Amino acid sequence: MSNGPTRKHTALPKARILIEALPWLTRHHGKIVVIKFGGNAMVDEALKAAFAQDVVFLRHAGLRPVVVHGGGPQISAALDRHGIVSEFKAGLRVTTEDAMDVVRMVLAGQVQRELVGLLNQHGPFAVGLTGEDAHTITATRHRPKVDGEPIDIGRVGEITEIDTGAIEALLADGRIPVVSSIARSQDEGDSGHVYNVNADTAAAALAAALGAETLMVLTDVEGLYEDWPHSDEVISRLTATQLEKLLPELSSGMVPKMEGCLHAVRGGVNTARVLDGRVPHSILLEIFTDEGIGTMVVPDEQEGESS
Repeated sequence: MSNGPTRKHTALPKARILIEALPWLTRHHGKIVVIKFGGNAMVDEALKAAFAQDVVFLRHAGLRPVVVHGGGPQISAALDRHGIVSEFKAGLRVTTEDAMDVVRMVLAGQVQRELVGLLNQHGPFAVGLTGEDAHTITATRHRPKVDGEPIDIGRVGEITEIDTGAIEALLADGRIPVVSSIARSQDEGDSGHVYNVNADTAAAALAAALGAETLMVLTDVEGLYEDWPHSDEVISRLTATQLEKLLPELSSGMVPKMEGCLHAVRGGVNTARVLDGRVPHSILLEIFTDEGIGTMVVPDEQEGESS
């Protein structure tokens, strides 16, 4: 019996970790969590596998995860293979008719299928759909302004409407919806056409429409920096108004992510978080530990709580 105390002792930290998760398990039970999958977590095999484990863990822990993804690196690679030059204006990919065919194929036929496959290694959970399906995401042509003048960037959409019916039906059936950021066109005379929409924006719009508890955006930085590039201090928590004041100073890559967070919390989502997707299991660390990681945005009236 001499091994008994030693065995018990080495297992104790595991028990403490599980107990630390208890209040967060209680709080988040039954709640919808929208997760934007992107950055390094999308291309690194080990991080992809860890992401899938996290999402299935959330499902087993009683949360209702919804995954939204884009596919920037995969789209660029596929366009190269098809001899189509990737051009960006106002921080957005110029999407010609030919390029849109490739975008649609990559998002719905490659990135989504791989993610659904990874999740379904753990059970019959994930179901893939695009914003076209069941009119989930509707968009009109987006004409960003450069030097005050609207420019044409092709089949890039601005979201005008969200229909959550298909996603809610899947959630009610215990499934994990995996949504590609393609939208159907609302424009008259544009039937059958689709738009490429920014996946950060799509995730935020879906989170607000679903009444999600939280929006989580995976990225390739630790969070929002206090005074980049002079400091690498991460802002752990800020209100919608504080974020709004910071937006003009942000780097172009962070703008759609932080605008998405702002849109989500202004649209009724309790918290929006930007996480470092390069950290394995960053989703579990953020949701189930007292410290949390990354940057959390809360509505102006919300009092301080950490995870």
